[in-house]
Amino acid sequence: MAPDATTPALNLLAQALRAQGQCGPWRDEQLAVCNAHGERLGTIERGAVRVLGIATRAVHLVGRAPDGRIWVQQRSKTKPNNPGMWDTLMGGMVSAADTLQQALERETWEEAGLRLPALHGVELGGQVNFSRPSREGGGVGYMVERIDWFRCTVPEGLEPRNQDGEVERFELWSPAQVRECIASGGFTLEAALVLGACCGL
Repeated sequence: MAPDATTPALNLLAQALRAQGQCGPWRDEQLAVCNAHGERLGTIERGAVRVLGIATRAVHLVGRAPDGRIWVQQRSKTKPNNPGMWDTLMGGMVSAADTLQQALERETWEEAGLRLPALHGVELGGQVNFSRPSREGGGVGYMVERIDWFRCTVPEGLEPRNQDGEVERFELWSPAQVRECIASGGFTLEAALVLGACCGL
């Protein structure tokens, strides 16, 4: 079967779920649907992936200040998922139209107003794979995700500024503050796993 041949059928399924009120937040954004070997079969509306248990890819960026403190963001209180919780400097989905690098660049600008060339030492740190039940679709969903996380240093004098309305505010925290917030459940699960892997928290 040719790549993307299943896309029309997948999106008909997404529309049917939406009509029945069993879809996650509708984004008008296509995510890739791949087989177990990572080969792309088609694409589907983002709002349907967790209801159907389709594996997704995300990208996170952990940003440190030169003095070792860590930039964190508080998610907008109007976000459909994990509103008001704390997160890494940037975290976002890799859409079907993006390479990993393109997603990193786009999401870093949209969420933090930062351009990668202005940051120091941007490098891939590793991957985090996890799965868990999802509340989307009335609680019937399942989240399966691979996160590619990057790290960098945000130069002194350069501060993140949200561009898309999805971030409440940014703060600089010591590693001890980050550790305490993780322990108290203030970070999203994804951010806690990424920060733990990156910073040994």
